[in-house]
Amino acid sequence: MTSTGETKPGDTSRPSGNGRTLALTVCSAGIGGTFQYGYNISIINAPTSYIQSFINDTYVERWGTGLDIPQVTILWTLIVSAFSLGGLIGALLAGPMSVHCGRKNSLLVNNVFLFVGAILVLTCKAAKSFEMIILARILVGINSGVSMNIQPMYFGESAPTHLRGAVAFSSAVFTAFGIFLGQVVGLTELLGSKPLWTYLLASNTLPGLIQLLTLPWFPESPRYLLIDRGDREACLHALGRLRGGEAPVLEMEELCREQQQLVNNRSGAASKTPWSLFKDRDLRSQLRIVMAASSAMMLCGNDSIYFYASYIFLEAGIPSDKVQYAAIGTGASELTASILSNLLIERMGRRYLLLGGYSLMSCWSIVFTVALILQSRGVAGMPYLSMVCVYAYILSFGLGPAGVTGILPAEIFDQAARPAAYMIAGSLMWLSLFLVGMLFPFIVNGLGNFCFLPFLVVCLISAVFLGYSVPETKGKTLAEITSEFQRKRDTKKSKPGKQEDGPVENHYQLGAASSFTSLKQYPGPNPMNEDRNLINSSERVNESDHAFGVIECTL
Repeated sequence: MTSTGETKPGDTSRPSGNGRTLALTVCSAGIGGTFQYGYNISIINAPTSYIQSFINDTYVERWGTGLDIPQVTILWTLIVSAFSLGGLIGALLAGPMSVHCGRKNSLLVNNVFLFVGAILVLTCKAAKSFEMIILARILVGINSGVSMNIQPMYFGESAPTHLRGAVAFSSAVFTAFGIFLGQVVGLTELLGSKPLWTYLLASNTLPGLIQLLTLPWFPESPRYLLIDRGDREACLHALGRLRGGEAPVLEMEELCREQQQLVNNRSGAASKTPWSLFKDRDLRSQLRIVMAASSAMMLCGNDSIYFYASYIFLEAGIPSDKVQYAAIGTGASELTASILSNLLIERMGRRYLLLGGYSLMSCWSIVFTVALILQSRGVAGMPYLSMVCVYAYILSFGLGPAGVTGILPAEIFDQAARPAAYMIAGSLMWLSLFLVGMLFPFIVNGLGNFCFLPFLVVCLISAVFLGYSVPETKGKTLAEITSEFQRKRDTKKSKPGKQEDGPVENHYQLGAASSFTSLKQYPGPNPMNEDRNLINSSERVNESDHAFGVIECTL
């Protein structure tokens, strides 16, 4: 297979056939991946009173005396927060798993935690042990922590450039779908009743089983196969299947050049550790963005609404017999917003969705606070305005932060740094979720009607910082994104009028390869890079090694 000079760079990732295999891969990975995160967040709400009663009854049987309400509340909060603790462990495991087992196999192995947790939940009544529920929630959290990191990585590495954002954003769609379905299944008419609450908590095994039966039939990440394992034939086969025909020449060329760049820069394509990522000055801008976005995603308070949805609606004045139906509206809001955002992301771009999402959330935080204050003064209709504000808040979150945050590490880090970046991002995300989950009841008790003001501050700071620092990555290759960060660094370091030369590998071009193993540089101007003067300068510096030379795809 060869490419000619007539091939347009824009066709780099265009599939040669239909994308059915890619779509089915996304569905198979998603239903047992980020779907589980959303599903396990929402199903814990319905059996709240039943689990608290089970804790008290178990304690009475053991010690002959019951627990006070604050003591039961502390144990219940521990059960809820155990999910976040497990998520943190899963985020730390995700990096090594993704490197040693691969993206697809890691998702498959990850279901072991889920099945063991289901066994613990189903047997906790017979064992008369509420501690088994805590352990089960930790294991389910590990499952979610692994999938929240590896699934966006898998999607981002498997999708063509022109669909990368939409495919990666589908992780957020599956999360929202899991939240919504968990709320529906948790209705008292289904599994949300007292005799069935253990089956409700164990129902997460069904999506995991679907994934185990379907995902093995789909390909591994082509980037992982070539760059991490050095298996060109497997990469060609996987890329061809995902594109619905033969592997696109220019896309394979891009992968080979990325591999060569890693080899040249680091004398090998070994994956970085989180510590080495912190020490790498060239990646600090990207790392700051990912750390801020991941922390803000949880500190904005959106997931607190799911942990304590019933409590919020009761405080807003919704009748107790209508709360479970009102809670379903929160899941439906995020699902609707994520689907809409999935359709818009390749048109509007990542940066504007992030900025717009946090800006809208800031506005709704103010309206919600005003509504709660007026409600306390007896103004009619305020409870329902408060409920609308909660829905609007979740809609705004789903439009941008919910999905774009998970895409960023896959788009602004190379193959060697990506697993470590996801480990850091995931750890901060789960630590933030744990912190908010523990503190939110005390925030409500302490601040009352002003309980959303801390989240308003987070949203405002996030909108300003991310709006200023996040570059637009829509439709750009990793080389172009890396070059943009390099230009920003050079601008800060250089005096006015002075331009530092960077390595040519940061500005490699596509569309001039004669084969996958012998890739010659294109002698004409590079249509993939807007800053041609910078490329020409870099090429002169590295002329002896690269100009008109051969860059081989290292295997």
